[in-house]
Amino acid sequence: MPSEKLRLVPSGTGGLTLKAQILSKPDIERAVTRIAHEILERNRGPENLMLLGLLRGGEWLAASLAKRIEALEGVAIPQGTLDVTAFRDDAPRDDPDVIGLPSDRSNIPISPQGRVVILVDDVIFTGRTVRAALDSLLSRARASKVQLAVMVDRGHREVPIRPDYVGKNLPTSHNEYVEVTPEVVRIYQEAHPEGSSHGE
Repeated sequence: MPSEKLRLVPSGTGGLTLKAQILSKPDIERAVTRIAHEILERNRGPENLMLLGLLRGGEWLAASLAKRIEALEGVAIPQGTLDVTAFRDDAPRDDPDVIGLPSDRSNIPISPQGRVVILVDDVIFTGRTVRAALDSLLSRARASKVQLAVMVDRGHREVPIRPDYVGKNLPTSHNEYVEVTPEVVRIYQEAHPEGSSHGE
């Protein structure tokens, strides 16, 4: 499906070249620690929290935040994954990333009903992935609150969605790609941009 994550050889382009490394592994670990503290402060502790990493990209960050919160508070936070594929409004039905996939690959350990659910993704760009995640979540249960944590906010929103917790604000152009892993954050430049905008 359309993604904010790195595509090494985008269709119709001459590939990508590395523009800059933005965050190293220690930087990312510090950002995770800061976000964990912010989550605990805003919600006055870990009670009633749930972390859901958005497929495919938010799983590792949700797991890292859950581990950090447990280390800080001594409490295990329910943590799972949320599949938004069926709720996207920007994925062509013939997209090879959509065809043949199970209808729902979510893994939610307990009901989100009445909980403070923190949606977690690696990058936010247009906001359409998060919009789909809200629809996916609300089709299952009514959370008491829904918050959003991301490692990178690269701008270019197409819907009015803003993250509550951000590891790094990173202004980008439409012909740049952001790679986010537990080890590194890098920006790649499209070698021969053709003027197309790359969605979330």
